[in-house]
Amino acid sequence: MDARARPLLLAAALLASTALPAQAQAPKLKVGLMLPYTGTYAALGNAIENGFKLYLTEQGGKLGTREIEFVKVDDESDPAKATDNINKLIKRDNVDVVIGSVHSGVAMAMARVAKQSGTLLIVPNAGADAVTGAMCAPNIFRSSFANWQPGYATGEAMAQRGHKKVVTITWKYAAGDEMVGGFKEAFQKSSGQVLKELSLPFPNVEFQALLTEIAASKPDAVFAFFAGAGAVKFVKDYAAAGLKKNIPLYGTGFLTDGTLDAQGADAEGVLTALHYADGLNTPRDNAFRLAYAKTYKLQPDVYAMQGYDAAQMLAVGLAATKGDVTKKAEFAAALRKAKIDSPRGPFTLSASHNPVQDQYLRQVVGKENKSIGIASKALSDPGKGCSM
Repeated sequence: MDARARPLLLAAALLASTALPAQAQAPKLKVGLMLPYTGTYAALGNAIENGFKLYLTEQGGKLGTREIEFVKVDDESDPAKATDNINKLIKRDNVDVVIGSVHSGVAMAMARVAKQSGTLLIVPNAGADAVTGAMCAPNIFRSSFANWQPGYATGEAMAQRGHKKVVTITWKYAAGDEMVGGFKEAFQKSSGQVLKELSLPFPNVEFQALLTEIAASKPDAVFAFFAGAGAVKFVKDYAAAGLKKNIPLYGTGFLTDGTLDAQGADAEGVLTALHYADGLNTPRDNAFRLAYAKTYKLQPDVYAMQGYDAAQMLAVGLAATKGDVTKKAEFAAALRKAKIDSPRGPFTLSASHNPVQDQYLRQVVGKENKSIGIASKALSDPGKGCSM
C-alpha cells in the first residue's frame, strides 16, 4: 500500500466508527403540546403537561426507545385559532404527535386536521363526543372521556338517589350541551323531569339571573357543568345565593376537580360523577399521587392523571411499532388490545378509541373529592357515527 494512502484510510475508518452510533440512535420524537396556558383553563393545561412529563420521567426520559422533544402552543381555549395552531405544529414544526386539548371546540378543529393529515392525535381532556364518534379515525385517541360519559353517570346517580325534578345549568358550547344530553338520557330513562335547561355563553360567569331562576323553579336538585375558574365562581355564587341549604348541587366532576382550594367551604357536600376520585387508595394511584406531589409540590387532579395516561398510551403504541409512529395500523391495534394501568383503575379502549371506564360517585369532604361508590361500572361511550 502506498504510504501516502494510509493516513487517508485511517481518517476514513475513524470517521466511520464515530458515525455509526449517531446512525443507530433514533432521532427525538417531536411531541406538540397544544394546551391552554392562559385564561380560564390555564391550570388544566399545566396539570396535563405535568402528568405527561411525570410518566416520561418515570421511563427514564424515553417512550418506546425514543427521546422526546416538546413543542408547546398556547391554544387560549379559542376554537377560532385552533386550525392555524395545529397546522403550525404539523407543517412548520414537523411534530410527530399532538397532545391536546381541553376545550371541546378546540379539540374538534384539531381532530379535523389530524384526520385529514393522518397526524397522530391523543386528546388528554376535551370530551367532544364527535372526536371519538363521527370524526373517529385510526390515528385519533382519547385518554380522558367522552362528554356523554360523566353526564350519563351523574344522571344515573341522581335518579338512584330519588331526585325527580331538576334544573340543569352549563356554558352553551359543545361540552356543556353534550354533558347535559348524557345526563338527560339517563335521568329521563328513570322517569326524571328536567324543569329548565339554563345556559350562558363560554366563558361568561355572570350567574346571578340564572340562580334566581333556579330558586323560582324549586327543583329537587341542580345538575351543573362548569370547569376551571368558572366552576370556582359558580359554586361560590350558588352558596352565596342561599341555594346550597335547600337544593343539592350535583355535577360532572369538573365542577370540583382542581378547584377545591379556591372554592373552600362553599363546595362542601357537592356530589359529582367522574372517572377519577381522591382516596381511591390503590397501590397504583397511591404511587402516582406521591410521585406527582413530590415532583410538583401539588396534589394531582383528573387533568394530571389524563396527561399521565396520554403518555402511557403513546408509550404502548411506540413499543409496538419500535418507535415508528408512521405504522399507524400497528399503533392502533396495540392500543385496542391494551389494558392501560391507570391511576383511575385499569381501562381499555372502545372500538372508537375512547376509554371504557368506571365512573365514581364523589362527594366533597374538606379538600378532597372522596369516592362514595360507583355511579356507572365500565361505562362505554356509544361512539355514535364512528366507522373506521
